[in-house]
Amino acid sequence: MEKLRETLRETWHFYRRTLTLVTQGGKVYYAWCFTLLLFIIVGFIFYLKQHDVGLIATNMNDQVSWGLYIANFTYLVGAAAAAVLLVIPSYVYHFKPIKEIVVLGELFAASSIVMAILFVMVDLGRLDRFWHMIPFFGSMNFPQSLLAWDVLALNGYLFLNLLIPIYLLIKFYYRKEPNWKFILPFILVSIPMAVAIHTVTAFLYNGLPARPFWNASILAPRFLASAFCSGPAIIIIIFQIIRKVSVQHIEIEDEALFKISELIAYAMFLNLFLLSAEIFKEYYSQTVHIASFKYLFEGLHGHNQLVPWIWAAMSMNVIAFIIFLIPQTRKRITTLNLGCLLVIIGVWIEKGPGFVIPGFVPDPLGEIYEYIPNFLELMVSFGIWATGLLIFTLLMKVAIPIETGEFSHVIYVQRAFRREKEGQMWR
Repeated sequence: MEKLRETLRETWHFYRRTLTLVTQGGKVYYAWCFTLLLFIIVGFIFYLKQHDVGLIATNMNDQVSWGLYIANFTYLVGAAAAAVLLVIPSYVYHFKPIKEIVVLGELFAASSIVMAILFVMVDLGRLDRFWHMIPFFGSMNFPQSLLAWDVLALNGYLFLNLLIPIYLLIKFYYRKEPNWKFILPFILVSIPMAVAIHTVTAFLYNGLPARPFWNASILAPRFLASAFCSGPAIIIIIFQIIRKVSVQHIEIEDEALFKISELIAYAMFLNLFLLSAEIFKEYYSQTVHIASFKYLFEGLHGHNQLVPWIWAAMSMNVIAFIIFLIPQTRKRITTLNLGCLLVIIGVWIEKGPGFVIPGFVPDPLGEIYEYIPNFLELMVSFGIWATGLLIFTLLMKVAIPIETGEFSHVIYVQRAFRREKEGQMWR
């Protein structure tokens, strides 16, 4: 009992001091946070308009009922799942360059999940309907409802990606050795959970027989392959930004970045292979289900809104794959960053609007209703992305000083002792 009280007391002191830490920073830090807050406020104002009138404020309709919100949701779930590519080499194989920064990757996954959940919530139209998706409490038909399973998987993964890094950061803050017997089971569970969140999301689409574009058994492995492409690419870019702008100068070795880029190369090969297999099946068999593929890749009955986007995405992914495939280019920072940017944009187009929209076009009656997000949807989406970036920024504001040893209980005690001693001298 005494040990539990001590743990709670330490945790309380940790959170109280971190709240002070996140309010401190330079001009760049304040400007960045202010910009994100501005986007959040603007996005919230536009969301209030949508909340008042419903989803009619968007460009979605009865025929195309999922748009930019669900496209971002699908992409972000994959980005969050990619944290497993840091967890496995760090905790399982003890690869030192990645082990030193794995906590940052887990906090990125948590921020991504928060954004994904927010996109689902705004897509509902009304927030008071969200409780219907909660298993055992809402009206969803659990366990038959895949949406209810998705809620469980996302929130479970969010819990793990907050519990693990926060527990480790608290131990690092107090310069104590983590209880690995306690935390290791959660780490091991997080690995299949990373696969589960994206698999269940794929099953949401895959289980709709009236939408042949999505109704393919290859969809789940395609989702995982694309996730392990774009998510680590985002992490590589973020790690370099942290390394450059961090006041504490956290050590993020190039070796860690190059190892992640090597894993991206394998994932990109699988992603392109599985997508090629799907395209071959549809175009070679020439069934009635090819209509959505034709709309996406060549246009259908004069409707070709997505054609330039998907071909741009395919070109980006192929170029990025070549960059990551060749050791000389993936181990050069300039070409590595180019490849990361290409794969981030390419996979977002392919997996976002390039995947969600063709599932509705044409509809089961053969009618074509094209969709493009309006200004309100863009502003709400920017607001949610800004929310995730702000959460991640504040988490990094705490995590990095702890990782570098510049923010710890020992230093706090020393400073308090020094202030007390100086006060006694003045008296």
